[in-house]
Amino acid sequence: MYKSSSIGVVVTAYEEEAFVGRVIETVPRFVDRIYVVDDASPDDTWDVIQRVASRINETTEPAKTVADGGDGRRVVPIRHEENRGPGGAVKTGYERAVADGIDVVAVMDGDGQMDPEILDRIVDPVATGDADYAKGNRLLSPDDRDGMSTFRFVGNAMLTGLSKFASGYWSIGDPQNGYTAISAETIEDLDLDAITDRYGFLNHLLTHLNVHGCRVADVPMTAIYGDEESSIRYLPFVRFVSLLLLRSFCWRLKTRYVVQEFHPAVVFYGAGTTGLAGGVAGLAGSARRAAGDDDGFTAVLASFVAILLGVVSLGIAIWLDAEENDPLEVTPDDSRTGSHARRAPQSIE
Repeated sequence: MYKSSSIGVVVTAYEEEAFVGRVIETVPRFVDRIYVVDDASPDDTWDVIQRVASRINETTEPAKTVADGGDGRRVVPIRHEENRGPGGAVKTGYERAVADGIDVVAVMDGDGQMDPEILDRIVDPVATGDADYAKGNRLLSPDDRDGMSTFRFVGNAMLTGLSKFASGYWSIGDPQNGYTAISAETIEDLDLDAITDRYGFLNHLLTHLNVHGCRVADVPMTAIYGDEESSIRYLPFVRFVSLLLLRSFCWRLKTRYVVQEFHPAVVFYGAGTTGLAGGVAGLAGSARRAAGDDDGFTAVLASFVAILLGVVSLGIAIWLDAEENDPLEVTPDDSRTGSHARRAPQSIE
């Protein structure tokens, strides 16, 4: 229990035989149930999970604050028969935790990069009712991102920018951070089947949270990297996530600003995109004729005007979008004062 809320932790693992056992063992005592999901690892990850789970369950009293779906076990090992991806592993844990009556569900990766000593900071905004979803952020201060390589930092910063457009959470950073907590009520509100199972799960989830009017808290944390090796293939990952974010952005605008209610931000986004696209296309086609042709010069000038209007329109759209979503973004100070109230959930067709 933590502040009168039952707490579950989903530990996701794929080829983490060297780390997952230690992760399970160091989950704080206030956690009522641990769901360890092996995503069909080809190595000995499953054997390690079973061995550690058996040892802990033999010496731990059954949690009295949750349903008996775990058969009295504190650690519940779950194995996928086929690899579903990191998002699929999180979904499996979410569904099992909700079925067991857990109030707040956190996620920790099985690679040991998430400090168990700060789990209370991740869980706190959700357990106290100040946020519906909380996530770690390693980019808030130079000290926190000191352990992050330049390559990782640049890539993360780029994804942060793209995710702001897609999700509508303009002050939320480090969208790839999987150290998260979410309320059971929010899990039940979401259509998990509509969210990708792959590595873009975290980015995609933020967009769905925004459309449902959920409050999201950013929690400062320090980047930790050890001897683990990432299984991400970066070029396919960037390509897939970029397209996913583009589709998410369009879906969010349509759902939030057209279907649920009309909002002028969608008009300015459309005008800005059209102006930029038309201006760039016109500039490319007319620049060749500009040197010795008056008509060519006029076309170039018109293209620059279109680009300028496009940039201004996009700036207005972003400003309107950020203003609309500001009540959904919980800063550390806000989470302590409870100054943000959740919007009423919207029906999604």
